[in-house]
Amino acid sequence: MFIKITSGAVLGVDGYIVDVEVDLAAGLPSFDIVGLPDSAVKESRERVRAAIRNAGFSFPVKRITVNLAPADTRKSGPAFDLPVAVGLLICTGNLRPACADGAFFAGELSLDGALRPISGVLPMVLAAKASGASVCFVPADNAAEAALVAGITVYPVEHITQIVGHFTGQPISPIHVDIGQFFAGGTSHYSVDFADVAGQTHVKRALEIAAAGYHNVLMIGPPGAGKTMLARRMPTILPSLSIDESMEITKIYSIAGLLNQKDALMTERPFRTPHHTSSFTSLTGGGRIPMPGEISLAHNGVLFLDELPEFQKKALETMRQPLEDGQITLARVGGVCTYPSVFLLLASMNPCPCGYRGTAKCKCTDAEVAKYLDKISGPLLDRIDIQIEATPVAYDELSLKSPAGETSATVKGRVEEARKIQAHRFAGESVRFNAKMPAGLITKHCQLEKDASDMLKQVFNSMKLSARAYHKILKIARTIADLAGEDAISAMHLAEAISYRGLDRKYW
Repeated sequence: MFIKITSGAVLGVDGYIVDVEVDLAAGLPSFDIVGLPDSAVKESRERVRAAIRNAGFSFPVKRITVNLAPADTRKSGPAFDLPVAVGLLICTGNLRPACADGAFFAGELSLDGALRPISGVLPMVLAAKASGASVCFVPADNAAEAALVAGITVYPVEHITQIVGHFTGQPISPIHVDIGQFFAGGTSHYSVDFADVAGQTHVKRALEIAAAGYHNVLMIGPPGAGKTMLARRMPTILPSLSIDESMEITKIYSIAGLLNQKDALMTERPFRTPHHTSSFTSLTGGGRIPMPGEISLAHNGVLFLDELPEFQKKALETMRQPLEDGQITLARVGGVCTYPSVFLLLASMNPCPCGYRGTAKCKCTDAEVAKYLDKISGPLLDRIDIQIEATPVAYDELSLKSPAGETSATVKGRVEEARKIQAHRFAGESVRFNAKMPAGLITKHCQLEKDASDMLKQVFNSMKLSARAYHKILKIARTIADLAGEDAISAMHLAEAISYRGLDRKYW
């Protein structure tokens, strides 16, 4: 007997349909899985055999052949356990063939027949819906994630016997999820706040501009100046996620196996802080079948690189292309995958190896300082919009009598107003933020007043700016004007933007 069961797999951030074809024939007992399965898929033979027996069903003593189509694409993971088991149950008469019509199955089986959660359910169910499936059966721990897809009925399965019962008079109750409930209550609650940071008013201003226009930031300063403290509060001033952004992030985290099953939808912007010992692959992503790395896990959020020069130079240089394009393409033996990587790069570093350059504490030689700073290349620095110096905090600013600074909620309000201006400006365009404007849109939206134009010309010649630095100054000035609620870019806006582009001359 032959039956075809619909299942799925993931390639990159997208799911695709895999037809699990099960054939039961007379002959010497055997159990073969073909269609480019990896080790985890091949091992499903033993899991399926044990699960069916321990669930109280007889396992057929015949020649069993399972084909995973399309056969020219490498299959990985344990998600095919459930469709293979369902196919065998149909072939042995425990289920009717009509049970597979319009249904999608995916899940890992335990040896006792219970279902374990799998990765990548959301993109798989999206692919199933696109292919015409009307119902899907997934592990109970993945059901809320699958139910984020509207227009398809999701049945949470805890044990394989539930599927047999569902089609024989004991139906499983479908699960329903209201996406709006994840955003009920408004702003996310963080345990940190911008008001906690004493002093550093100029750095806070730079981070506000960065949040409003999605500009990359480099903070340079001695140890204890508050660079890391400020960075960890960056998510508190970023605009709340839209539903589309949440779905994009959730797909990536589902594929990576990092999704919290209790919270099926990511409702807070990612804040990724890889250690400086992280490898090139962990940042970019990779593997035989490419998986997302830190720069993709930070999509629609913040990637914070503390102690920037301590990272491998190869790892830092590989970020140049994603910073420009907003995506990264990984070509490996298992396939070519493109992952989105629209992230705000937030980096911090010391001015020298010991961190106390310019003071009596510093014992670094000129050669040591030069070697330390040379780890950051000119092309990478050129892609960082805002360069800001975090100076030591004065005692009066640390004193308990010092007035508290603005709260994150206050700053976030201004940032969201600036984002609304950008949303209106870029309606119908492929970009959403000032930082991502191409040259054509810069010319259209960054018109300067006469005195501002003269100022920029003088600065361009005196500082010998690159074309990229010239455009970045205009983008920052546009964001500053948006925060002020002004259409025209004045000399004052431009002067502030220029002040964020000079540290490379001071240190490098």
